[in-house]
Amino acid sequence: MFKTYDYIIIGAGIAGCSTAYFLSKHSKSVLLIDRNCDVAQAASGAAGAFLSPLLGKENKFKELVSKSLKFSTSFYKENIPEEINNCGVVRIPKNEEDRKKFESYKPFMDFPYEEEGEGYFFEIGSQVNAYGICNFLAKNVEKAFDYEVNNIKKEDDKWLVNSDYQAKNLILTTGADVELIEEDYFKIRAVWGQKIDVYTSNVIKKNYHKECSLSSSKFIKEKNKNRVSIGATHHRLTCDVDICNLCIQGANINKTSSHSYSLDTLSSDTQKLLKLANEIQKLDDVEVCDVKVGARASSVDYFPMLGKLIDSEKTIKEFPHLKNGSFIKDEMLSSIDNLFVLNGVGGRGYVLSPYLAKNLVDHIIKDEELNKDVTTQRLFERWVKKHN
Repeated sequence: MFKTYDYIIIGAGIAGCSTAYFLSKHSKSVLLIDRNCDVAQAASGAAGAFLSPLLGKENKFKELVSKSLKFSTSFYKENIPEEINNCGVVRIPKNEEDRKKFESYKPFMDFPYEEEGEGYFFEIGSQVNAYGICNFLAKNVEKAFDYEVNNIKKEDDKWLVNSDYQAKNLILTTGADVELIEEDYFKIRAVWGQKIDVYTSNVIKKNYHKECSLSSSKFIKEKNKNRVSIGATHHRLTCDVDICNLCIQGANINKTSSHSYSLDTLSSDTQKLLKLANEIQKLDDVEVCDVKVGARASSVDYFPMLGKLIDSEKTIKEFPHLKNGSFIKDEMLSSIDNLFVLNGVGGRGYVLSPYLAKNLVDHIIKDEELNKDVTTQRLFERWVKKHN
């Protein structure tokens, strides 16, 4: 017998936990599944979890980030104030070319700022406790951890997960691992990143971002030192995840060896982050106390992926001329019933996820329309025109 729920969410990172939180406001029948032993164990646990404005000229992605930053900062401060440090961020140009760009962005700033030293101080900047945030968001839903999902399938009006669970609605928030999504247009760029925490005798009063991010310090009485976070590196590994997905699929990757993220990479990235951090603020008596690695999930156009999946086979079968580049009307698209995704939040997961999760839940519960810039529709439309 299957255990039945209204909603099953697969993936307990910041995207899945945010979705669980907003769904729990409407249903007591929500199950959150993850192959790891707890929330925030993969990319969400390896995140620096910095909340910072996106600088640049006006464009749709910047507009999305700014809306999300306002929403998420207010949400964290109102609901989980103990897990957010809203001390501001100093954004520092990394070179003269970068400084000229900063100057050109001044007319387009979405948030108040002040010039400070070599950089620009934004009061909106924050850092959150990644685990604390995710733990809070998921606290009111049932969980199945250390649970590997091998297959999902639709039978009648229910989604079946392995031979254990079933639900009317299935939501995939699996990040870089998209093995459960059998749609060729749904592509992920896995960007591996490393974040370190260190003890230091220095006091850092604000967050900083130059080539890396450096958090404000928290005094640790037991060590008689201050703890700061430094993140993050960026690696697009040469392995083809379409052929070998072992690294991304590995449970508790920070507790086991990775096939691609070697000990040499860990060591060199740690030294790199320490060097970059010291270019921002000198750190004395440094002791590395935590190192985490994860594969951040980005889409091919950097926008998130939200909403129902388009059923490519069914759509093309009904409208085969779409493969010739014909104009696509919304009514031509067939979606997969009661299967939703929230993915592709990249390195801004703690900025984007609460905002997007609220939008997704409002779409599911209230049938509110989603912004087409973030739906999977855009990916299908680009893909099908090249599909000959």
